[in-house]
Amino acid sequence: MPKKVVVIGGGIAGIQACLDIAEMGYEVHLVERTPSIGGRMAQLDKTFPTNDCSLCILSPKMIMCAGHENIKLHTYSEIQSVGGEFPRFKVRIREKARHIAINRCTGCGDCVTKCPVKVPNEFEEGLSTRKAIYLPFPQAVPRKVTIDAVHCRMITEKKCGVCKKVCQAGAIDYDQKDALVDIVAAAIVVTTGFDLFDASALRQYGLGACKDVVTSLQLERILSAAGPTGGHLVRPSDGKEPKKLAFVQCVGSRDAKMFQYCSSVCCMYATKESILVREHVPDVESTIFYMDMRATGKGFQEFVNRAEKQYGVRYMRSRPASVQPAHGESGVLVTYEMVGGITGQKTEEFDMLILCPALVPSRGSEELSGLLKIELDKDKFASTPSWKNPIDSTRRGVLVCGFAAEPMDIPDSVAQASGVASRIGELLQGVS
Repeated sequence: MPKKVVVIGGGIAGIQACLDIAEMGYEVHLVERTPSIGGRMAQLDKTFPTNDCSLCILSPKMIMCAGHENIKLHTYSEIQSVGGEFPRFKVRIREKARHIAINRCTGCGDCVTKCPVKVPNEFEEGLSTRKAIYLPFPQAVPRKVTIDAVHCRMITEKKCGVCKKVCQAGAIDYDQKDALVDIVAAAIVVTTGFDLFDASALRQYGLGACKDVVTSLQLERILSAAGPTGGHLVRPSDGKEPKKLAFVQCVGSRDAKMFQYCSSVCCMYATKESILVREHVPDVESTIFYMDMRATGKGFQEFVNRAEKQYGVRYMRSRPASVQPAHGESGVLVTYEMVGGITGQKTEEFDMLILCPALVPSRGSEELSGLLKIELDKDKFASTPSWKNPIDSTRRGVLVCGFAAEPMDIPDSVAQASGVASRIGELLQGVS
């Protein structure tokens, strides 16, 4: 019987780790908290610095992962407990009730169409609504719907039942319970990714108070052809096409009062988005307010130079002090300190403001670290103290890669995931 490895987190790093480990002959169990694998990369429109379609890169890997004979997906699931020691960890997985017979669901969407309940759509960052029974996004893997038990009227009030009436496959099961799966794993990989810091906590930036202030991830969804606006660049307040945009870097990051570290990718994705908006609206003007430019990857500085010279992006080394509505609910007024030998403040009007918040360890990371008995660093990322094996956590047999360890971009996360597979091969060599 092949040794088993548990991978926690189904983003691009987790998917790559699974594929590489499975190809080595190990049985891999991928545990993902949401109903579909894909992670944050699935929400992106394009990737820097090539501006390639994000899902065009990700989707084939998702399908390969789901179809691999050595990989078992546990989506809509969480780790409940971890016992034992290397190389015999006793891992208990809680598979949360989807209220769907997953072997019967065909993903046809008839139930979604008929469901009368609408709630904010997490995948679209709250820019649109979804139904109480839903498919997270069109390319979801597995392509199976999930019933949100918190909002389903049949589960909460014993009223409705429309989805069960229209489901020809007979897949609806309102009484379904959570299931527990026990696995004896030789190794565990943590690839839990990141969340966005809630920038509404910094009231000077106007998120939540000004309708035309959005986050960078919300802009990604606006620009996506599969997003809430069908890929049309429009501002939330009135649906009009903006002509003047501003980006604010380091919202909450590199801040002694909030998060002192750099989130690594913000300079580059703001540059990418400023190029993409110009491709959607040729006469749009973009300004990026930044502290200092961190373009350290291959081709990154050339990407910034191209944005400035070919797309007219204005880089303003300044940190805005306040943001206010410009005309009622539409537009924003940004007050910032002048730099470059010019003193004093200036207030400028923009049609939309895009915030680039600090990227923080994903929700539940601290609880998971307690279950795994691994240490976190001062920023709550998994501690990796070994210079020789920088993917090793503080507990033997528990490995970490991607944003769970430190801020990094997609290529670095993928490379590190492959490194994890090699490290597992090294650790388990000769282990019976």
